[in-house]
Amino acid sequence: MAIIDGKALAEKMQADLKTKTDKLIKKGITPGLVVILVGEDPASQVYVKNKERVANNLGFNSVVRRVEETISEADLLKIINQYNLDSQFHGILVQLPLPKHIDEEKVLLTIDPQKDVDGFHPLNMGKLWEGNPLMIPSTPAGIMEMFKEYNVDLTGKNAVIIGRSNIVGKPMAALLLQENATVTITHSKTKDLKDVTKQADILVVAIGVGHFITADFVKNGAVVIDVGMNRNGEGKLIGDVKFDEVSGVASLITPVPGGVGPMTITMLMEQTYQAAWRTIND
Repeated sequence: MAIIDGKALAEKMQADLKTKTDKLIKKGITPGLVVILVGEDPASQVYVKNKERVANNLGFNSVVRRVEETISEADLLKIINQYNLDSQFHGILVQLPLPKHIDEEKVLLTIDPQKDVDGFHPLNMGKLWEGNPLMIPSTPAGIMEMFKEYNVDLTGKNAVIIGRSNIVGKPMAALLLQENATVTITHSKTKDLKDVTKQADILVVAIGVGHFITADFVKNGAVVIDVGMNRNGEGKLIGDVKFDEVSGVASLITPVPGGVGPMTITMLMEQTYQAAWRTIND
């Protein structure tokens, strides 16, 4: 068994990204990223702080636009449109979840697809599924980089994903298909889940339930990617996979923390850089 060190890979990629960014800045273009944070959700505050720190380290023009939870939907859309038109910003990210009175879909549709560094706009989802991606959701993009770094050959492999969200499950399936894996998406309504996961050469777990996957779900020698981020009774961060058990069965496994998380932010920055770089040729 080997552990996929997402933290080390993220640091390596960020060092490369810093070099590329410095060159782009010399050409007169500084990658610009704005994160719009609505309200005071504690988890969102932490995520945004981490994104801001990495963006600043890379030399990006990084702005966090904090707005009151009571902001009207119309006013939020106005703010997004301001940044759509502002050439200093190449990436726009609206931190989810949003307050209940704001329609998430309307917000995602308002972001210019060229600046949609989260990759959630329907146009970007469609381009991903047709095999011609422009912006890719960061978590699946980061997982694909892990496979590359650890020489995981996906061709002809049985890949099983637990979770069908637009953030992880569905885009993950599209990316795995593009690398010639045979993909099964499972979810909370799947019958005999254990029988399905036991067939997996590659198992990507994004179910959102702490320590849900135990060794008896996993085929001997499988590659296991744990996307879960949950707090246990003591407030400790744990994954969806029972690491101590499953690591005895898997050939490769990601830990929580230190696995998928650092890669998600790195890919967000990579896509912001790519969006800025594209403006040279526009």
